[in-house]
Amino acid sequence: MYDFIIIGGGLAGVTFANFLEKHGKSFCLIADRSQVASLIAGGVYNPVVLKRFTPIWRAEEVMSIIEPFYAEIEAKTGVSFHISMPVLRKFASVEEQNNWFTAADQPLLSGYLSTALVPETNPAVPAPFLFGEVMRTGRVEVKKYLSECLRRWQEEGVYHAKTFDYEALEICDTHVVYRGVEAHNIVFCEGCGISKNPYFCSLPMRPCKGETLTFYAPDLQLHTILKSDGSIIPLGGDTYIMGATYDPEDLTDTITEGARTELLEKLHKMVRCSFEIISHQAALRPTVADRRPLIGSHPLYPHLWVLNGLGTRGVLNAPFCAKTLYEAVYEEKEIPKEMNIARFAKRLRR
Repeated sequence: MYDFIIIGGGLAGVTFANFLEKHGKSFCLIADRSQVASLIAGGVYNPVVLKRFTPIWRAEEVMSIIEPFYAEIEAKTGVSFHISMPVLRKFASVEEQNNWFTAADQPLLSGYLSTALVPETNPAVPAPFLFGEVMRTGRVEVKKYLSECLRRWQEEGVYHAKTFDYEALEICDTHVVYRGVEAHNIVFCEGCGISKNPYFCSLPMRPCKGETLTFYAPDLQLHTILKSDGSIIPLGGDTYIMGATYDPEDLTDTITEGARTELLEKLHKMVRCSFEIISHQAALRPTVADRRPLIGSHPLYPHLWVLNGLGTRGVLNAPFCAKTLYEAVYEEKEIPKEMNIARFAKRLRR
């Protein structure tokens, strides 16, 4: 009997599986990779909301976990996918500079916002009002992280690239059974696919479409993540991602000409060099109505768990949320109210 059956092979499912593995727990992971949000993610982690110069939700707790977590997985797999890289915020005015310095004086932000302004040195990136540097930032090559973990687990016989059939799940008093496979618990980490889940589909997911452009620009020579009205993320080899749009209305995963035009307009404002568009990507992010993760067990079926709603900061949120779920299951720690699906218990009991 496994400790867990995990449904979903994105950031949530793979990261929780790594926590189980670290603590000697057994699992079986089932995923058909139909939810592609994790696979096309830029993978940036940044503890500051750069529109308003405020810390992200639970910044200190989240940041204390991510760096050692990803380093540990790299050491275990022998594959490098975590890249430390500064984020530069391009200022649009002297007023923004002043707001930056005011924010940097706050205790929650002083460790993240540098007070030494970064000068304009790259002719391809004009910045008359200079840049502010966010510290302790970087990116995770999400596709490499997920692919390496799933490849290894497939070789070990615990990852199955199949579509989960809800009708085949048997819920017993002390465990669950899926097509002859027994487990103490099952956790659904399906991203936007939760809409098809008969046990958790009533949770108030508010998927949000995001589109990005990948482009080639040998003259850009950018070695930091650049944030202005949009973000440019270096991928290496003179290749970059420009992103991302935020559309809560169009819930398809197809690329649109409108988003392409929007991204190109922002890119032209941010850089002064030629570039070539290589590809255009779109995916639905698993965001929630109150913009907080969904973690907890079903009020009627205690062996059914959910780990979802990582939103637009999946790389940041995944280790913290996976740790929270693990501690709830095995250390009987309370899930914080703002994350706990108990806040939507009435919906789940219908």
